[in-house]
Amino acid sequence: MKFNKETLIAGIALAVVVAVVAVWFMPAGLRQAPPLVGQTLDGRTLTLEQLRGKPVLVTFWATTCPSCVEEMPHLIELYRELQPKGLEIIGVAMAYDPPEQVHAMAAKRQIPYPIVLDAEGRIAREFDNVRLTPTSVLISPDGHIVQYRLGLLDLPKLRETIEEML
Repeated sequence: MKFNKETLIAGIALAVVVAVVAVWFMPAGLRQAPPLVGQTLDGRTLTLEQLRGKPVLVTFWATTCPSCVEEMPHLIELYRELQPKGLEIIGVAMAYDPPEQVHAMAAKRQIPYPIVLDAEGRIAREFDNVRLTPTSVLISPDGHIVQYRLGLLDLPKLRETIEEML
């Protein structure tokens, strides 16, 4: 069989497409979470690596998102109940959300878990280019994505999954 330059390029392109599709559709639990690194509202640098060994729920939200605001009391309750057992929640404020609005909502709602400002949208890009809120990603203690959800969470199922990891 004779190979020319076009055949080689087509073969490489096909291999790249297959690899991307395989990663995109990889079953939950097999894909490693990206290295979230961000600045919290109180000025601390937060990384997923610091939280290794604990289940982590990363929730992308915006102050202008009615579903996000509706979900907050439930996340606060979940955090208060399960954080002493090891759960961590990180709220990621979207790049288009003005920081002063994020600070005001966090204070008004008394959000107890860390909120990270994603001013450049880097964290959203690393998590499969999140654009819509709420989007939540549950990460296992060993750093693998267990659940990726767009829209409101199924809180009873989420709680059950998290309790199995604790």
